[in-house]
Amino acid sequence: MLTADGVDLSLLWSRMQAWAQQLGFSQIGVSDIDLSAAEPGLQAWLSEGCHGSMDYMARHGMKRARPAELVPGTLRVLTARMDYLPAPAPGASDDWQAIEWQRLEMPGQATVSVYARGRDYHKVLRQRLQALADHIAGAIGPFGYRVFTDSAPVLEVELATRSGPGWRGKHTLALHRDAGSMFFLGEIYLDFPLPVTESVAAHCGSCSACIDICPTQAIVAPYRLDARRCLSYLTIERAGAIPVEFRKAMGNRIYGCDDCQLACPWNKYAQRSPLPDFEVRPVLADPTLLELWTWNEADFLRHTEGSAIRRIGHERWRRNLAVAMGNALKTSPDAGLTAALRAALVAARPDASELVREHIDWALEG
Repeated sequence: MLTADGVDLSLLWSRMQAWAQQLGFSQIGVSDIDLSAAEPGLQAWLSEGCHGSMDYMARHGMKRARPAELVPGTLRVLTARMDYLPAPAPGASDDWQAIEWQRLEMPGQATVSVYARGRDYHKVLRQRLQALADHIAGAIGPFGYRVFTDSAPVLEVELATRSGPGWRGKHTLALHRDAGSMFFLGEIYLDFPLPVTESVAAHCGSCSACIDICPTQAIVAPYRLDARRCLSYLTIERAGAIPVEFRKAMGNRIYGCDDCQLACPWNKYAQRSPLPDFEVRPVLADPTLLELWTWNEADFLRHTEGSAIRRIGHERWRRNLAVAMGNALKTSPDAGLTAALRAALVAARPDASELVREHIDWALEG
């Protein structure tokens, strides 16, 4: 197929796939821009307040489902999948799901969502998507485009499900038969008509593992997530106090929650990332709550430089840790650990912010 400018789109697509692979992407696809079928669901989700305090989800109205309104001239959207599961630690089992379940059963340990243990994915994907766009421009000349990585009103999963990188799981994340859900999505809005790639059939069937395992029952129905109940939202996006009714469910999770992904049968096929960017930072490899509690703000900023974690700030970090420490006090049979946790909380209380102090007081209760 040739464009009016004489560009052989079939040849270009083959070259784009090769460039994408060289850049660390697992798969790319091409979606059309008619997402009108997704608008009623998006509007209902927003009308029910399921986005919580994430005002940016509603700020642009239906522009999120209308690519050509967000970037005038857009004709296609290139979708990209990048696996992020880091390589296993030397000598460790390759059964990453079992390792993560075990970590959650250790009250004194701190659990950070797998995706956040390495470099900030926004930086990694944005740079590599830009490099892919540069390759395209080198082949066909200047063209209109815009790169996105969870950075604008874009229906990422909807676009991915239309173009091949996955189907929408009941937990609302994209799933792929050969990669589970342990991957990031990115997009390039394009102003030329690449042929649309095929979608893939959904393979969740009657499985409800993700719904059943959610600690706060945030997946209120298949394909419907109420962010206000989700531990990822509560530990990352929510600026104020963690609602008391969800604190016990946090366990030792201090940044995000992977439970729905740990329970998903398809994640036994999750692919290890070949990129060093997603390797686990040593300070997050096997952290304890007490170790992380000792970080002052300067320590926090130093250890989270270039990390997605930095965006929540030191105060929310301490808030989350205080809840996890309170849960450890209530569940750990280790008297030495509980004594050390209690002493650390008591010592920090006088200088804590009002927000953190509230969570310290909760942690020290009964």
